Amino acid sequence: MFDSLVRFVREQYRTNEFIPLHAPVFGGNEQQYVADTITSTFVSSVGAFVDRFERDMQSYTGSPRAVATVNGTAALHIALLLAGVKPGELVITQSLTFVATCNAIAYCGAQPVFVDVDRETLGLSPSALAVWLEAEAFIDADGQCRLKKDERVIRACLPMHTFGHPVALDELVDVCRRWGLALVEDAAESLGSTYKGQHTGTFGLIGTLSFNGNKVITTGGGGMLLAGEALGNKAKHLTTTAKQPHPYEYVHDEVGYNYRLPNINAALGCAQLEQLDAFLEAKRALAMCYADELAGSDLQFVLEPEGCRSNYWLNAVVCQDLEQRDALLKATNDSGVMTRPIWRLMNHLPAYRECISGDLSNAQWLEARVVNLPSSVPAGGAS
Repeated sequence: MFDSLVRFVREQYRTNEFIPLHAPVFGGNEQQYVADTITSTFVSSVGAFVDRFERDMQSYTGSPRAVATVNGTAALHIALLLAGVKPGELVITQSLTFVATCNAIAYCGAQPVFVDVDRETLGLSPSALAVWLEAEAFIDADGQCRLKKDERVIRACLPMHTFGHPVALDELVDVCRRWGLALVEDAAESLGSTYKGQHTGTFGLIGTLSFNGNKVITTGGGGMLLAGEALGNKAKHLTTTAKQPHPYEYVHDEVGYNYRLPNINAALGCAQLEQLDAFLEAKRALAMCYADELAGSDLQFVLEPEGCRSNYWLNAVVCQDLEQRDALLKATNDSGVMTRPIWRLMNHLPAYRECISGDLSNAQWLEARVVNLPSSVPAGGAS
């Protein structure tokens, strides 16, 4: 049933061998830069490549400050702490996300609240957020958003730009402003994606990126916080064990975290970032090839939202139903072409099953239908 799709994917990657979902491409200065760190002996958390990676990412995203971390989840944890999230408080997010989004909330001692996504963006729905807040929340005399049921503080809103497709940011920013919620963007998957010409991760109070091995660019493992100057400086302090500058004394002025990105990883990131524009061009070309190939078929290819430029981190299709989804997954994987379903909804996982949820009709509909297709940068670009 899906033989033509398997043939098409193999044509794009020009191989009869196993095709992964998203593999890194190392075609630039990676070996040279990593070797430079080894020669210098500065392979750990202090080194010139860390500083350069942060500066280069500031320039690329337009963020006033960028702070490198050991992974994206660590960046998200610090971002929520800087947003003021405290134990016992609530953070509104989407149930259709990777588990790290919710884990970072739990690290703060807070709990997620799940509202629905939009089918067009696959991300947090501003209208669903507004409806839930009107029904379940109120603003107290001090301007603090609270849950009507027990007056718990609702501190922040945490959308995730699913597969690199930006959420409806204008509307989301407006809802958060009206309800006094700190907007923290989980932009782990959306490096290189823009909303109305502005880079994702730069609309809220803080944004975070990931450079895991399967992302658009990789540092092996790594992440980044995007913030204003003051919050960025605070993030740098917290992720460096809250150590005060001193020629030789060990003075730590608060609870800090050893979340620093090693220099050897940053070297890899600098080399990858030099190639990012080429990667994005090839990935967008591949996405258009998928769209053309699947036009008129039973599978609906997920296109970037209007007014956005997506990085198409993972290409996705929407199947007609769960039966077709499972048939697609079996046929492709049995043929050596790696495909994956979208994540299981967070409110279906044991750790988050008891969390507050609004109506999740769209998230449930997508959970039963979405499949990711191979999305690595093809050798020589997309054909």
